[in-house]
Amino acid sequence: MAGLTEPQRAALTAVIDRAPDALLTKLAPVAAAMGGERAAQLSEMLVALRVERRRRARAFGPLLPMFRARADGVDALTFPPGGLSRVWAATAAREPGLAEMLDLDDPQAVQAGDHLCQTAAGLIRNNPSLASLDADARVAEDLAISLDLAPLVRRALPTLEAWVRRPDENQVAELRLLLRDCTGIHPDGARRALEILFAHLADAVLVLRILTWVSSEAARERFLAGTELASFVERITAAIGARSVRVLSFQPRRDADGVDAVIADLSWCAVALAELDLTLELDPGGPWGASVRGARQGLSRHISDLLAAADKAAAKAFPSERVRVAGQMTRRAPKLTSSRDGEDMVSALNLLRLVGSLRRPAAALGAEAARAALVETLTGRLSDWADEALNLVNHDEAEDEVHALRLVEQAAVCLDALGADQAARTVRRRVAAAGAPKTATRPSSRVA
Repeated sequence: MAGLTEPQRAALTAVIDRAPDALLTKLAPVAAAMGGERAAQLSEMLVALRVERRRRARAFGPLLPMFRARADGVDALTFPPGGLSRVWAATAAREPGLAEMLDLDDPQAVQAGDHLCQTAAGLIRNNPSLASLDADARVAEDLAISLDLAPLVRRALPTLEAWVRRPDENQVAELRLLLRDCTGIHPDGARRALEILFAHLADAVLVLRILTWVSSEAARERFLAGTELASFVERITAAIGARSVRVLSFQPRRDADGVDAVIADLSWCAVALAELDLTLELDPGGPWGASVRGARQGLSRHISDLLAAADKAAAKAFPSERVRVAGQMTRRAPKLTSSRDGEDMVSALNLLRLVGSLRRPAAALGAEAARAALVETLTGRLSDWADEALNLVNHDEAEDEVHALRLVEQAAVCLDALGADQAARTVRRRVAAAGAPKTATRPSSRVA
């Protein structure tokens, strides 16, 4: 069988070059086991690509997270993903001996990686299209400067965990020395070094802790707002604003899949606001202080609105009606003909999930007392509704016992959503004890 043609090689290279590392690891043994000349050549290509990616990661390691957008959506300095492979290919072709040294497990590999970063920076300045296909000069220069700083940041990355926790005096001094050395390479080197460190933080708000160690005055808004590092705080406050807008646009009747996103957004905002309070001395009259105060008040009001909406939604999903007791005497009893999967039930379940999951953000935003009181109230109300409904079923007063029992089971689901596990188990035990329901319907004694 003939081997791969050059066009086929080019096409395969373009495809597998975009494949994630985990997929390449799975594909290599599969290709090797297929047999045939083409499969053998594909296997060789996969092995060679894995080697190149490993070398690339060792050389450009400090900058790798900057070739993808942040998972949390916070604005950050990033570079076109395709630029990584283009820059590395050109760099490895220029310095093949140094690229091979990256396979070693000794300090020479680190030195080779540092030298390759310098080579890559020079190649980009000579050919900006390596960094960006449209030859954007600003993107190219940003990447070149980041590569200039990469060797310094590489040695500092092991201390990153300490800087976001409780660094000792030596570790604080190490951070300040890093920023000073980076400023010596480029006038804006301190901020750019922090951009690289920021890319390695899965939780964006932790950058605030690093900022406080930059100098003895860095925690004060009046000082920090006048420096080039202010953009990091502004990005966090902007992200709080963007997430707040998403929370406010949530529609519980139609957005069944958006509950988890709302919970995540509120939780992230609560943590970010708490971190701003803990790390920075915000000026009440300053722009950051006003922004944080406004965001906290707005989110607190919205949580209160969600609590009120959850209370009303539960009443609509599990309604009551008046039934005749004797003569003209009536009493309120569960309405067992309501829908178990209509808009009212969907809205109630979504909102109750929110109420049950917002303990931490509600506490951070000053609404936990109201939330806990509502959970207690709704737990009692849903439990009582379920008990009365089961009594009607057991006394043959339900028009459709199957539907009635399913409604009661839905009440247990809503109790689960609230976090009232014990109450939900009690309801389910009573449903099981109700026995096999009759499917026949009978005239109702209810009155409007």
